[in-house]
Amino acid sequence: MMIPKEHLYDNAKTTSNSGQIELLKKHFPSCFDKNGAFIPHKMSEVVGQSALELSKESYSLNWLGKSYARLLANETPFTLLREDKKHNQKEANQNSENLLIKGDNLEVLKHLKNAYSESIKMIYIDPPYNTGGDGFVYNDDRKFTPEQLMRLAGIELDEAKRILEFTRSKANSHSAWLTFMYPRLYIARELLKDDGVIFISIDDNEQAQLKLLCDEVFGEENFVESLIWKRRATPPNDRVIGRNHEYILVYAKNIYNIFLSLQPRGEKLNSRFSNPNNDEKGAWVASDLSANGKGGRITESCIFEIVNPQTGEKYLPPKNKCWLYNEEKIKSLILEGRISFRERTGTPFLKRYLNEVREGSTLATILENYGFSQDSAKEIKELFDNDVFDFPKPLKLLKTLILSGLTTSNDLILDFFAGSGTTAHAVMDLNAQDNGNRKFICVQLPELTDPKSEAHKAGYTTIFDITKARIEKASEKIKKETSLLHQNMDLGFKIFETMPLFEGYLDDMEELSKEQTLFDGTLLNDEALEALLVTWKVYDGQSLTTPLQRVSLSAYAAYLGGKNLYLMHKGFDMEALKAFIAKLDSDKDFNPSKIVLFGYNFESKTQRELKEAMSVYTNKKAIELDIVVRY
Repeated sequence: MMIPKEHLYDNAKTTSNSGQIELLKKHFPSCFDKNGAFIPHKMSEVVGQSALELSKESYSLNWLGKSYARLLANETPFTLLREDKKHNQKEANQNSENLLIKGDNLEVLKHLKNAYSESIKMIYIDPPYNTGGDGFVYNDDRKFTPEQLMRLAGIELDEAKRILEFTRSKANSHSAWLTFMYPRLYIARELLKDDGVIFISIDDNEQAQLKLLCDEVFGEENFVESLIWKRRATPPNDRVIGRNHEYILVYAKNIYNIFLSLQPRGEKLNSRFSNPNNDEKGAWVASDLSANGKGGRITESCIFEIVNPQTGEKYLPPKNKCWLYNEEKIKSLILEGRISFRERTGTPFLKRYLNEVREGSTLATILENYGFSQDSAKEIKELFDNDVFDFPKPLKLLKTLILSGLTTSNDLILDFFAGSGTTAHAVMDLNAQDNGNRKFICVQLPELTDPKSEAHKAGYTTIFDITKARIEKASEKIKKETSLLHQNMDLGFKIFETMPLFEGYLDDMEELSKEQTLFDGTLLNDEALEALLVTWKVYDGQSLTTPLQRVSLSAYAAYLGGKNLYLMHKGFDMEALKAFIAKLDSDKDFNPSKIVLFGYNFESKTQRELKEAMSVYTNKKAIELDIVVRY
């Protein structure tokens, strides 16, 4: 019996909807026939059983390149992740859980997808605004032929040719910008927790297009608000109407899972809360569980009977209203004890706990006193003694957004257009203020700075260099200001970067399926194998900051990450196999459930011997071990 093979970088079968089809097949297998064809009326039956209202009107945002953008969202990455060991081994960074990643953010997001899926509480991004003067151009080095793109994206040949023309011509049209943004936002949504939110800065050049794009990616009902940030104290006088604002679009992963505090904290508010039933979560106040619906519209999926689990009594929402949440969320809240029933009338209500009410008032849609552009310029000048970055966002604005994003002191915050590093600075600053333990992941492309710029003259040849320096300088500043108040605060960060796949690595995918091995794994040095290990552990669900454990099997070195044991090097022999079996039986802390072989360094004969040995051997712990050969 052959060992299963995994070709992680093989996109031969990836199409613009392959990921979505796979998801449908996983969760709705009854909607496909034996040949894999989709049966629409079966899905209609599923929807009908859920009492969902079918909309009779619809619209969509279409642009040249949309099908291509969907294909990019589904593709696996074409890069590896490499650790900056010199930086990461510094004392301040060794145990840090903060991350700065250098590389194309689309590639990075794809790498993060498995390990950080549904782990991010808040995302803030400040993408290129496509003003015509901000340097944005669509840049893509993928080498599709028109015929390949036609097949993979499911489009006509003429459209495929037009798409490839603009992707290779450094275009900055609306279509180019939307093609750039779509796959990044699509994957970002997968990274958000179910109660997570995303904030996106933008101006009038793409605000209208971005709103429609986010409606499609996140769902129109998950739109939270469009904030208006007053970026200048006085309007400029170089145009008919002086524009002194930008927008920040806010979307939730699931609008029904975010709790908002609408009042400032104070003694008057605190006095309203009590704990008559000794709830372990503390003091609470009864809150109405019904609503008028989003935007005044009744939400049909939020009209159903709530059943009191103690009495069996059933309750519908009041006339012309709906419940605050859908049925699945209500059931979850009842199990958590967050929904109770009034003694006199029996009607359900929601418990809102005092410890969940934030200090300060909620945001208004117009942000007038949250820092101006000139404030952020001063912040950069103070840190660098120079004007090394144009148009950074002010710290006060970012700190406010992080707090209003309902983050707690232990949440993970992502910024994949890191720029000058304001988000990372804001996270560390907030932790210093409230002794929090928030973590950040920042991603920045090593985009070259203008040779004539102050940044370049100061030695910062890329934007990434500025990001890194900003975080380091901010960390030192916070250390000085907080002194010994927060000795255990995480003010370090680890650095990883993307790197190209090895030359010739992808050339053999078709031949591999025919049991031929052409790429020579012995050509890879330890640094290259370590990059594979880092990439694979993230693919297998381990965070970037989780260290791999070196495991000695006689003279052979293996690596343990979670429940996976990675065998990367050549030279795995019978002595190593005996040592592995002995360790499996005798070491109570050694409990792998999967062995991953680097296929290019394991001949077919060695693979068979390992498989046969494992199939006839019953370890004392009765662990079921899977073996996979990975390329």
